[in-house]
Amino acid sequence: MAESLWAQALDILFSWRFAVGAFATIVAGVMRGYSGFGTAILLAPVYSTLWSPRFGVPVVLLMELFVSAYLLPRSFGEANKKLILPICAAAVLAIPFGSVVLLHTEAGLLRRSIGVFVLVFGLLMMSGWRYHGTRPLGLNLAVGTVSGLLKGATGMSGPPVILYLLAGKEEARQHRANLILFFGVLGVASIIPPLWAGLIGIPTLVLTAIMLPLMLVSVPVGARLFHVIPLSWYRRCALILLVAAGGFALLG
Repeated sequence: MAESLWAQALDILFSWRFAVGAFATIVAGVMRGYSGFGTAILLAPVYSTLWSPRFGVPVVLLMELFVSAYLLPRSFGEANKKLILPICAAAVLAIPFGSVVLLHTEAGLLRRSIGVFVLVFGLLMMSGWRYHGTRPLGLNLAVGTVSGLLKGATGMSGPPVILYLLAGKEEARQHRANLILFFGVLGVASIIPPLWAGLIGIPTLVLTAIMLPLMLVSVPVGARLFHVIPLSWYRRCALILLVAAGGFALLG
């Protein structure tokens, strides 16, 4: 059994899929360091297409956990905790229910669903549509619940929260800190269901161990670019990448 697991891990590493995944990981790391989000939204459709959702999503969750640990300490002091912590609490409670979808949905259907969701999110961001209403506690909890369900099922929690938080008047630095805090809390909570269900085995850990250094090297690059590249330039590039990733999962 152990030999077959190692054979599976080696098969993953010595293939064109690994090269594509490595490139996507570097790009996602730069996105995450610059904006505070982008890891799961970009990598979930790519990894799910390359290696199936039940293998790709746990790898994304493990990488999110380590990246969040790197970014979290500074963001905690800058974030709007009164806004973010209730969203986090609702999301954490909803994650196990989303994980049921990951465990029991047919892989091809789930991969295409991830692709459609990322594609729609990218097109919405590109269109300039934004939520402009208020942010009462009840709505905060509803957004958190939807995000948690998505996190458990697809590895992505960002789209509802990102679109929702864009309604706020926070400056770019606090907006980024809000997202980092949210993803940091969910990074810890979301790893428990797949671990409990046995989805994290030797191949998953091997791929994570190889991709993670690429991510950790890329995140500081993105963090430095935050002070150099205008937000408008970054946003155009990021949205193009999101639409491409969604199309890749949908058509792959």
